[in-house]
Amino acid sequence: MRAVLDACVLYPTVLREILLGVAARGLYEPQWSDRILREWVLATAKLGPVAQALAEGDAALARAAFPRALIRAQPDIEARLALPDPDDVHVLAVAIAGHADAIVTFNAADFPRHLLAEEGIERRDPDGFLWEMWSRRPDEVGAVVRAVHARAEELSGRPIPLRGFLKKAQLWRLGKALEAG
Repeated sequence: MRAVLDACVLYPTVLREILLGVAARGLYEPQWSDRILREWVLATAKLGPVAQALAEGDAALARAAFPRALIRAQPDIEARLALPDPDDVHVLAVAIAGHADAIVTFNAADFPRHLLAEEGIERRDPDGFLWEMWSRRPDEVGAVVRAVHARAEELSGRPIPLRGFLKKAQLWRLGKALEAG
């Protein structure tokens, strides 16, 4: 499965690390464009120059880890598309050009299912997307989540309840599944 990761799912560190960790295990192929990565980096600017510099480094690491993920801008495709937010047309164009199966995003209103379906693409929220992968490969997704969780606890210097950790990342369904499993 190929999935375009919208900037809004790359911005939160925990969510990004889980999504990319699951991709590194071969459960799906991530896709993005330079513009998507730039939007993610610029979103961190509100946190200050250090956060932005860290995001630039993380974006470079993501590019290096997933060299096939980068899909070039597609102005010809963009020109024929319309979405409720014209600033999101480039994301759909990347999905079309990359033959993606889905766009993973929190922005449901900006990516109406019927418009994406015309292009053979699904809109997936990150929680449902990761929960579905967990339901097929619980050991692998669980290992990624545990590693990201352990790193967060190490950085904070204190225990962090897993369900709350995932809830903060807006992964309620996945958190509930991992807690029960």
